[in-house]
Amino acid sequence: MFRSTPHIVAYKTESHTPLRGMLGASALFGALLLLASHYTFGAATAPLAAFAVAVTIAAYGLTHSYVHPVLGLCNVVTLSRVAMVAFLFGAVLVPEVSAWLVFVVALATFALDGVDGWLARRAGLSSDFGARFDMETDAGLGAVIAVLLLVTGTTGVEILVLGFMRYAFVCAGVIWPALQAPLPHSIRRKAICVVQIAALILLLFPPTPEMVGVPVATIAAVLLVWSFLVDILWLAKHAE
Repeated sequence: MFRSTPHIVAYKTESHTPLRGMLGASALFGALLLLASHYTFGAATAPLAAFAVAVTIAAYGLTHSYVHPVLGLCNVVTLSRVAMVAFLFGAVLVPEVSAWLVFVVALATFALDGVDGWLARRAGLSSDFGARFDMETDAGLGAVIAVLLLVTGTTGVEILVLGFMRYAFVCAGVIWPALQAPLPHSIRRKAICVVQIAALILLLFPPTPEMVGVPVATIAAVLLVWSFLVDILWLAKHAE
């Protein structure tokens, strides 16, 4: 009996503490999202639904691939970014909301990118789950901002290239399984992701001149397409 106790404690810690931490943090951010969305949009159904879907997917990944005994502040920061992306999703359905508010929330979400990674390294909690969680949050942020720019008439449909390239790549992987293989670490990929989101946020910035929109979006889109093409060629070569 005595010998088995440490194993039971370890099992509970490793299996349940991170999930409990995520659910607790999700409840807090969900409550804040409810209040902010209701005050800003008059309703919170869409933001809360988006947040619930994201948390469900993240919780599944956490329970299947997270190796650390605690959730860590790093993943809590990423979860806060998910809540902010969900808030911005609410703005898609209410285009008349303050452009400055949308810009500030988007900028804050972007500014926290990298903080979670730094916290993970500092606490020794780096993980494939955390990296994927952060990456998918970035992808969601880009997609929501792109749709916001489209529905507000700031740009045309070409902006969707910046917002949905990641999802097009994932869909292509269903048809061509070679694209599902893991990619090596790349500073180029991370740098262009920063350029992508920064360009989208610049276009959200209310004082940005209208004439700047097309050049900024075009340059960022070309760089993004080039980056994905490099990765596709690498995956194709190593699949042979």
